[in-house]
Amino acid sequence: MSEDDILKQVKTALGITGTYHDETLKFYIYDVKEYMKDAGVDEMIIENRSSLGAIARGVCDLWNYGTGRFSPYFHQRVIQLSMKAVTENVQTKG
Repeated sequence: MSEDDILKQVKTALGITGTYHDETLKFYIYDVKEYMKDAGVDEMIIENRSSLGAIARGVCDLWNYGTGRFSPYFHQRVIQLSMKAVTENVQTKG
């Protein structure tokens, strides 16, 4: 998915309209994706539609909490997505 597609979906999930917050949201989207990558989520999974909910939740957490803490749901979903990548890689190589 393109950066614009992800931004549009995140804005929809958060109920944000207009373009005023786009640059802030793009910053948070980038940060969330980097967090997911560092947590072991395959880049192909991150760029897939299956990660949109986790990305939106992570952006929401950064936006709302202001403390730099991610919610338990975000952490659980990132773990699931990282295991999805491992499972797919193992099945492909097996």
